[in-house]
Amino acid sequence: MRTLMHRHHGAGRNQGFTLIELLVVLVIIGVLAALVVPNVLNRADDARVTAARTDVNNLMQALKLYKLDNQRYPSREQGLEALVRKPSSGPTPMNWKPYIEKLPNDPWGRPYLYEVPGVKGEIDVYSLGADGQAGGEGNDADIGSWQ
Repeated sequence: MRTLMHRHHGAGRNQGFTLIELLVVLVIIGVLAALVVPNVLNRADDARVTAARTDVNNLMQALKLYKLDNQRYPSREQGLEALVRKPSSGPTPMNWKPYIEKLPNDPWGRPYLYEVPGVKGEIDVYSLGADGQAGGEGNDADIGSWQ
């Protein structure tokens, strides 16, 4: 009989979390977030750098095909746009065809830069990195065809 009364008495209690228990859980979540969030943000920056390197390599491949077909790279004035639309100025390419569907912007939203003749190679294709300024270190470093 006592067992039945005890069960009945326990079932009537308001079951819930105390303020202390909730605060402990919030502190644990805060500590985990402080450990995880910086790693996730660094991964996003790493992904942007990897995407820029991939774009630069793809643009270089398209430029090499352009040169194979037309015996020269696009001029500085024609720029990378010559990979998408047939140039109407400068040395007109004889065997032009579309080499890429559209010109990508770098992961920071700026157009890729093209130099012919290049400073670091026959031609240079590059992004100025996260800061948009020449040079820099880490995520702000230039990402180019010479790497």
